[in-house]
Amino acid sequence: MTKKHLYAGLASAATMAAVALPMAVGAQGTTAPLDVNATGIGYGAYTGLSGQDLRITIANIIRTAMGLLGIIAVLIILYGGFKWMTAAGSEDKVGEAKKIITAGIIGLIIIISAYAIASFVVSNLVTATGGSL
Repeated sequence: MTKKHLYAGLASAATMAAVALPMAVGAQGTTAPLDVNATGIGYGAYTGLSGQDLRITIANIIRTAMGLLGIIAVLIILYGGFKWMTAAGSEDKVGEAKKIITAGIIGLIIIISAYAIASFVVSNLVTATGGSL
C-alpha cells in the first residue's frame, strides 16, 4: 500500500512538471510585447467568460491543484498516525504505519518542491511576457 502512495506522489509531481515545462519552453524567445487582439487573450470578454489573463488563470489552477495534493498528503500522514495509534503494540502494524507516514512525508516534500518550481516558472513567465501576477 505504501508503494501506491509513493507512486501517486511521483505521478502528481510528474503531472505538475508536464504542465509547467511547456509554459517555460513557450516563454523562450518572446521579447516583444503581446498584442491582445493577436493572441486572443481578450476573447473571454466577448464570449461572456472571464476577462482575466490566461496565464494568471493557469497559475491559479496550479495553485489549487497543489493545495489539494498537499491536503491529500497530510491526510495520508494522519492516516499513518491513526494506524500507528490503533496498532495495539503489533510490530507489523507499527512498521506498516511507519511506512505510510514516510511515504506521506516524501509525497509532501515532492508536492512542495513541485509547487515552488511551478510558482517560480509561472511568475517568471508572466513577468517575461509583460504581465503582472
